[in-house]
Amino acid sequence: MALTGTESYPHPLRKLRLGMVGGGRGALVGHWHWTGARNSNRWDLMAVALSSDPEVARESGRDWLIDDDRNYTDYEVMAKAESEREDGIDAVAICTPNWTHQHIAEIFMDHGIDIICDKPIAISSEQVSAMKQKQLETGLVFAVSHPYVFHPMVRQAAEMVRDGQIGQVTQVLVEYAQDWGTGALDPSQNKQLSWRVDPAKVGRASCTGDIGTHALQLLEYVSNIRVEKLRADFFRCGKSNTMEDTVFMGLSLEGGVPGSMWLTQAAPGNYCALNLRIFGDKGGLEWKQEFPEHLRFTPLDQPEQILVRGHGSGINPSVEKMVTLPRGHGESLSDAWGNLYREIAIAVEARREGKTVPNDLIVLPDLEIGARGVKFIETAADSHEAGGVWKSLESN
Repeated sequence: MALTGTESYPHPLRKLRLGMVGGGRGALVGHWHWTGARNSNRWDLMAVALSSDPEVARESGRDWLIDDDRNYTDYEVMAKAESEREDGIDAVAICTPNWTHQHIAEIFMDHGIDIICDKPIAISSEQVSAMKQKQLETGLVFAVSHPYVFHPMVRQAAEMVRDGQIGQVTQVLVEYAQDWGTGALDPSQNKQLSWRVDPAKVGRASCTGDIGTHALQLLEYVSNIRVEKLRADFFRCGKSNTMEDTVFMGLSLEGGVPGSMWLTQAAPGNYCALNLRIFGDKGGLEWKQEFPEHLRFTPLDQPEQILVRGHGSGINPSVEKMVTLPRGHGESLSDAWGNLYREIAIAVEARREGKTVPNDLIVLPDLEIGARGVKFIETAADSHEAGGVWKSLESN
């Protein structure tokens, strides 16, 4: 997909009204969503059902200064009530654990409300098929919260690959390393851990779904080629995990391009180390999520270049529109979330106005991207369970 040619986003018609399910006290991702929505300046958070525990839901909504009449304790009640209001929400962010996504999304789609869903969007391809059918019937926007590709320098890397600046891609390497799963943790005392290591709630893989889906989406977006086959070996390297916390994976991309993926949540000293390296016959690119404002470009037989995020830095015009601060004033993951929510707003507004968004304006992770993430998880689990053999991602 061509990304160039658009230097600014269109002026919004109005601020959109956002709802949120999950993400209240004790949760993590809800604050990321709300920070991104605020930073985009395209949304007002109007209605919430922030927990399955009614008291936690009420108190969380009060923490966020939500009006009492729109601080719900039941998301089904919320969906119906908001759909009947003249000022009802335009979209809902689903920030709940994986196994709940399908039902919540379908309830809101039944009430004509656009969807912003955390990944993985479901725990099986069967659930994904049902969600696809519902989305097809309603025609609603279904966005998936993959924020990393909304860092300006990731968009810059994708532009450079598409412009041929590294030549034909010859190999790709991606890794996502964390260390929170290294030591002993008590699931009964850790809300996040208790469901992340329960197959009934996350499906057939834990680490692969949690961080591997981000790694896959980043790799395929920047390289502009898809993974066709993979072979995966799952390991438990931490002291507390009952499911895999480490994965070594071989990849075969379109055109026979080789690749590798390393995922772990049990590597001490790694915090959120999502790193991507792409090499071609004319050069290479390297980007690190913990240092998101820098992109290393190594043209063959020429001095290496460090490209820096910021106005006036010579980055592509389609990337400039994502930049909010001059060089030297650090942007971060919260700014990437803001870019994500800005582009979701453009898609939602266009649908509600009966317009088509040009392909060169936004790069929206949609239901197809979410479905591919679920297929990736299942293919990796198939490979591991078969002894680490090659499995086709395209036909699985």
